[in-house]
Amino acid sequence: MRLFPENFKYKNIFQGSTVIWIIYFLLCVVSLVEVYSASSQLTYKSGEFMSPLIKQAGFLCVGFLLCSLIQNVPCRYFKLVGIFGIPISIILLVAALAIGRVNDGARWIPLLFGFRFQPSELAKGVVVTAVAFILASLQKPDGVDRRAVKYVMCVTLPICALIFTENLSTAAILFLTVFLMMFIARVPWLQLFKVVGGLMLVGVFLILLAFALPSGNFLEDKILHRMDTWKGRITQVQEDSVVIDSLTGKPFKIPQTKQAAGDVAMEGSDQRNYGYMAIASSNVLGRGPGNSITRDYLQQAYCDFIYAIILEEMGFFGGLGVAALYVFLLFQTGRIASRCERNFPAFLAMGLVLLMAIQACINMFVAVGLFPITGQTLPMISRGGTATIVNSMYFGMILSISRGARKNKLEEAGDMLRPGLQGPK
Repeated sequence: MRLFPENFKYKNIFQGSTVIWIIYFLLCVVSLVEVYSASSQLTYKSGEFMSPLIKQAGFLCVGFLLCSLIQNVPCRYFKLVGIFGIPISIILLVAALAIGRVNDGARWIPLLFGFRFQPSELAKGVVVTAVAFILASLQKPDGVDRRAVKYVMCVTLPICALIFTENLSTAAILFLTVFLMMFIARVPWLQLFKVVGGLMLVGVFLILLAFALPSGNFLEDKILHRMDTWKGRITQVQEDSVVIDSLTGKPFKIPQTKQAAGDVAMEGSDQRNYGYMAIASSNVLGRGPGNSITRDYLQQAYCDFIYAIILEEMGFFGGLGVAALYVFLLFQTGRIASRCERNFPAFLAMGLVLLMAIQACINMFVAVGLFPITGQTLPMISRGGTATIVNSMYFGMILSISRGARKNKLEEAGDMLRPGLQGPK
């Protein structure tokens, strides 16, 4: 009995860019290995040692199925995502603020059987798709129409405002991605400067407001209840602290965070310190997959600080290889965008890959101490349900765009071979 028909070809499943598919599968493999290794705290609490691996494998399988389906959807239909997705995203984000409560943050909507959904992950892709549609529709030979910025801000700001109250870093990543998309679409420099200037004024106002208002005020209690965390990350003071390596028993110095915000800041300090210990004990070559020691002490080792565990187990070259996957993804998607005949698929592909690449950079910078702790996961690698599935959908959209770009390239090559159309010798 044949599982597939005789004329079945694997290329019917794996269409689009081969390089994108390879990157996608490599990220999935790294995810399975490192999530299983870094989830020791979860397995200790639950007593189910295979549960984290099975759940992550299940999310990756669902993501792969959606990626395979979406890659067959013609790119022009993605415009509907931007048109109908904005009101749906607003409704879901408002619902998360109203009923969602996980880890003292209204980011997830509870579903059946213990599963939960994070609307901000879906909203990011919806905004990028809508912005790509606006920029492509208002494109002119000398750049984009001046009205485009107004329409883009009308789409972006409401979503960012709803995400901002619970997840400042996610809102900032989304806004930065939109800004870079406007830059790629050749929005006039003056308008870009106005956007940056307006954002800086809002940021300064919020910082001054956070420190001017007394603790426990109405704004902090009812709207921006994470303001205390933000103040802690702004006012942190670094000083050296001596820590004993659990493996060698030798003392070494690491930065220790102190500040008046209390337990939140100290918890972040502990995360960073254990992350430094993981990296410092890797010895370039790493301990080997599954041999991490700091995973038993590092909070969110399977999520926010998974890159520190990757460096500890896989060493410098393993960590560099993981970073290179995101770099290759960015450059390969850029090549695909350059081959697109229309503006919408090119802008969409660049927006989606920038969304993932910026988030990956921030996660890795946090792990090595180059950026404040933000709570951003490593796309396609960190443990997670909504993020893993939605990022797989982004890959499917990029693969769909690559199919159209490859078709255009083949048609162009065929035209060059037709009689009378050969180029100059």
